Parts: sequence; C-alpha cells; structure tokens
Amino acid sequence: MADVIIIMGSKSDMPHVDKITAALSQFELTAKLHVSSAHKSPAHLLRLLAQYEADPAPKVYITVAGRSNALSGMVDACVTAPVIACPPYSDSFGGADVFSSLRMPSGVTPALVLEPANAALLAAKILGRIEQVRAFQQAQTEKLIKDNESLQ
Repeated sequence: MADVIIIMGSKSDMPHVDKITAALSQFELTAKLHVSSAHKSPAHLLRLLAQYEADPAPKVYITVAGRSNALSGMVDACVTAPVIACPPYSDSFGGADVFSSLRMPSGVTPALVLEPANAALLAAKILGRIEQVRAFQQAQTEKLIKDNESLQ
C-alpha cells in the first residue's frame, strides 16, 4: 500500500494540509498526518522518519512549513523516498518566506510545489496512480473545451 506522509511544522498549517488531503482523495490516496519541526523537535522528527523509512512500502512525503523551511530539507536529507515541499503562503512576509524553500544544499532535493492540489497531483504521479491521473487530466481537458465552446 502506497503512503503519503504529510509532516507540518505546526498545527496552524492544518488549513493548508486540509487542501492537500482533499486533493489526494481525487486520486484515491490518503495521508498520514504529523506535526514536527526541524527547529523545535528534531529528535522527534528523526524518530518519525526512521519508522517510515524502515517500511519498504512506496511512499511520498509532503512537507508543509513556512517561514524558515528547514523541515523540507531535513526530511529530504534523511529519507530515500521523494519529498514535496508545499509551504503555505504567508501574508506576514508577503510570500518572501518561500525563498527558504527555493535553494537547498547540494544533494538535498525536495520538489517545491506551491499549490496544494498540485502537490497532491505530483504525489499521485510518483505513486503510479495512472488511471486516476488520466481521469483528472481528461476532466481538465473537457472543462477547457466546454469553456471554449461557451465563448463561440
């Protein structure tokens, strides 16, 4: 059974996580949710990752942390499965805190996806949900064709 593990930096990230989990359901994926911080609870985070990494089942991690996003880099550095960083937008920083997600050290490679639904789509593609992804893409195409026809 493939897993999506979502790790958020704090429970205040839950509204953003809700958008991701709703989108995952379109692809028949569920998520296991956790709160942990690379800054505030690194030992807890390492124990959590070790448990998941001991399980050979296919998995994708989605990290949700704003401000200084050490979470995504630390998770990626500690796991062999793909990591998708999906930081929430911050009004207080005018979005500037996304820069902490853009540049990672050499050998640390979380994918950065800003839209929650797109993070779910990427997870579905990674986990091989081919039929669900095709159905999603077909629905997108059909909507655009109908939108175009309504203008004619």
